Amino acid sequence: MIGDIFIVFWGFLMISFMGIGGFFMFRKFLKQLPKEDGKSNMDWEAYYVEQTRHMWPEKEKHLLEELVAPVPELFRDVARHKIVGKIGEVALANSNTLITQEVLIEGYILATPKRDHKFLKKKLKEKNIDVTPYKHLFELSRSDYAENWRSRYRKKSHEEKGVEDN
Repeated sequence: MIGDIFIVFWGFLMISFMGIGGFFMFRKFLKQLPKEDGKSNMDWEAYYVEQTRHMWPEKEKHLLEELVAPVPELFRDVARHKIVGKIGEVALANSNTLITQEVLIEGYILATPKRDHKFLKKKLKEKNIDVTPYKHLFELSRSDYAENWRSRYRKKSHEEKGVEDN
């Protein structure tokens, strides 16, 4: 009787673990599917990381490490790579020659889900960094970031600068 219950429990547990593992493997598979341009999200991520590898000063590397520290160690490398890819994309879109603190924060906000923004705001406040210039990015949720996020971001930035110039 107890042996039968144990076998059923063990079977249920194994099927659950296999389902969870399959879910994450399927997500990674979807990220590797090529888009209209022939490259996958992961290809673009690796491209931006490689193109901006030389642009990282030590100060910004240290700040990035502080920001990704709360991510569980098992997932930290993957999260760091994704965030660095988005930061690189922002830097190249803005034609920067160096990753600055501003570019790092913008890319970090764009690369992370809204639930992580609370931690980021707290960490930036600890480091005496004003979050006001990034307020419009915090108001967006990650699901709102579409393929045309650059044009919407630039439009909003230019509108704010126009308001400041008046």
